[in-house]
Amino acid sequence: MNKILSSIINYIKATDKLLFIFTLATTGYGLLVLYGVLEAFDFGLRGLYIQIAGAVLGLICAIILSKMDYKFLAKLWKLHVPLAYALVFSTFILGYGRTGADDINWIALPFGASIQPSEFLKISFILSFAFHLDKVKENINAPLTLLPLLIHGAVPALLIHFQGDDGTVLVFIFIFAAMLFAAGLSLRYVAVAAGLGLIAIPIAWNYILSNDQKMRFQAIFTPGIDPKGIEWQQNSALISIGSGQLSGNGIFSTHRFVDEIQNDFIFAFIGESFGLMGCIAAVVLIFAVATKVLFISRLAKDTLGNSICIGIFTMLTTQTIINVGMNIKLLPVIGITLPFFSKGGSSILSVFLAVGLALSVYMHNKENLFLDKNY
Repeated sequence: MNKILSSIINYIKATDKLLFIFTLATTGYGLLVLYGVLEAFDFGLRGLYIQIAGAVLGLICAIILSKMDYKFLAKLWKLHVPLAYALVFSTFILGYGRTGADDINWIALPFGASIQPSEFLKISFILSFAFHLDKVKENINAPLTLLPLLIHGAVPALLIHFQGDDGTVLVFIFIFAAMLFAAGLSLRYVAVAAGLGLIAIPIAWNYILSNDQKMRFQAIFTPGIDPKGIEWQQNSALISIGSGQLSGNGIFSTHRFVDEIQNDFIFAFIGESFGLMGCIAAVVLIFAVATKVLFISRLAKDTLGNSICIGIFTMLTTQTIINVGMNIKLLPVIGITLPFFSKGGSSILSVFLAVGLALSVYMHNKENLFLDKNY
């Protein structure tokens, strides 16, 4: 018993306590909000139990990952990358979408549970792409070096696109771009990419986007174009958030129903329950976690550790900005969950895995602060 207690104390001393506190506080707030959603609309508490189980399992995994050297974890890409892609590929055979959705990015498990493989592909991609960047860091701007990096980033994005989950594709693109830029990509390539992006906009609008996707953009720039159709979800979310005013109506008050309120539109429930103060608290807590990860990236003594943290920071901030933007009708509805809050065991587990990787970077750079070990 003394040995166990001593190990716990030593771990607490060695780990990033602030990141742990921010993570647990955000998780606790998220569980409270999810409980309120499920109770308010009689969804049943099974989703809450799955969320708690995912958080507990995630916490255990985060602690285990933090004790393992991230350099060693990166070298395991031959193990986790094929596994992550196998899970994603299996959705084309076994996958299904949520009610009313066209995606096929969920796989049913026994006892009514399910898994979303793309959540774990994010973590595998961050780790493997960071390893790739670290290996080619000296020649990152050479065309023959950059091409394989572009392919590395394009493969998961295209695969998820064919699943019908373009919201997650956008997250992958931002993660890829941020990690590549932070690793030393020349500004001339950034300028070229920006130019190609501008050229691609009319092409995508005319030949790639569906009519439904176009309407989602039009609803942002032309309010009232379809109030009883494509705009209904966002208009309802705005009414919910606005009705909460400064401090909210209470978590157990009568709530307006918004489609996917337990998932993509849980921010609307936060606004109605806890008001503007509750919304700010949710965003601040998520960004506290993300910012702490960004600070850890500066502690890293190598490109590998820095890139891992940049990828995690981008994942958390991108999802939060897009999700909140959807809820307040500043961005189109593209199906992005709010980290720590949206219902889903896969989502909360992947967030904890990401935190575990960041803690690994912190602990192993802290322990070996004056040592330069080859790997």
